[in-house]
Amino acid sequence: MPPASDPVADAIGLLRPRTVVCPALRAGGAWAVRFEAFPHVKIGGVVRGETWLSLDGREPVHLREGDFYLLSNPPAHVLGSGASVEPLPAAQLWETAVEGAVRTGSGDDDTYLCGGYFWFDEFNAPILLDVLPELVHVRADDPRIRALAYVTELLSGEVGNCAVGRSLILDHLVQILLVQVLRSHAEQSDRPVGWLGALVDDGIGAALRAMHADVAHRWTVQELAGISHLSRSGFAKSFKRQVGIAPLEYLIQWRMSLARDALRRDTQTISELAFATGYESESAFSTAFRREVGASPKQFRDRARRAAGTEEPREAPALGVA
Repeated sequence: MPPASDPVADAIGLLRPRTVVCPALRAGGAWAVRFEAFPHVKIGGVVRGETWLSLDGREPVHLREGDFYLLSNPPAHVLGSGASVEPLPAAQLWETAVEGAVRTGSGDDDTYLCGGYFWFDEFNAPILLDVLPELVHVRADDPRIRALAYVTELLSGEVGNCAVGRSLILDHLVQILLVQVLRSHAEQSDRPVGWLGALVDDGIGAALRAMHADVAHRWTVQELAGISHLSRSGFAKSFKRQVGIAPLEYLIQWRMSLARDALRRDTQTISELAFATGYESESAFSTAFRREVGASPKQFRDRARRAAGTEEPREAPALGVA
């Protein structure tokens, strides 16, 4: 059996994140900044000081020095010193950035925030967004957050840096920040529902990693139960409770996510893709694909080609967290 895979890395690989690093926000006295709704993920941290995060329709959350937050499909929201301050539009404030930072409020810069945004591949975005709550708040006293402090320090140093390779370093640092916050969220006591939370379970997590490591293997529930060191019935029950769907249903959904991505990018023939995703024939794969997606693999690929404005095969970019 191949070595265990990393479902988080696999998922982010399909998401193909595009990163935008925001200017550092330095503020003092009474201040507030309003951000418009955003369709994917925003991430940030309080390097120094404190702030209130107010999402439309929710009670404000107090963020202290060393805290991090992740917003999934966030509505309009405000960061500021208190609810009584009229917020400035973020887009307007960002236009005043100098050397990678903006300043607002009055007095000394006693609050310092950093962060960025992620745009994901629209087609695959639900892989992650469907298992994240609107707000993930990781507190500074969480022992799992120590690594984030080092990343934040590096990020803060690079934001105003004009040296060669700055954009590449910033992209990687913010993506490391994303993965670390996902780790901390998955390991919290109120473990999230879905594959992300299930990964920290020794048994179910092992089964998930095995399926991702060898998606072409014809897995049985009995095999996966053995990997999890659980009885067949106990495994099936625990998997569905934690992940939300049955084990083989999860496997089919992941196979089809890989298949849709490959068909959109014309990286394999339908026959090659059938065997790569564990089907004994092209017809068996096509039947499963149509049942799951509502179109045949050929129809799906042809639509993707038309949407891209070309009928010629395209080379796929490398997968991964880069």
